[in-house]
Amino acid sequence: MNPSYTAVVKRDGDWWIGWVEELPGVNCQESTRDELLESLRVTLAEAIEMNREDARRAAGKGYEEFPIATGA
Repeated sequence: MNPSYTAVVKRDGDWWIGWVEELPGVNCQESTRDELLESLRVTLAEAIEMNREDARRAAGKGYEEFPIATGA
């Protein structure tokens, strides 16, 4: 399963700014659109990994993991 995310981007003066609409807090600013998209990819991956670590830590010992999909 390889989830897909949506980048919402726009030019704002000399900068490109963007957000990942499915994950609050994942936003970036760069001088080009290509740099922005790459920064969003990196930031998204980091945020997912941090969330994964937080969830596993909160679960403690003896947890199970199952892949799920939204069906969308």
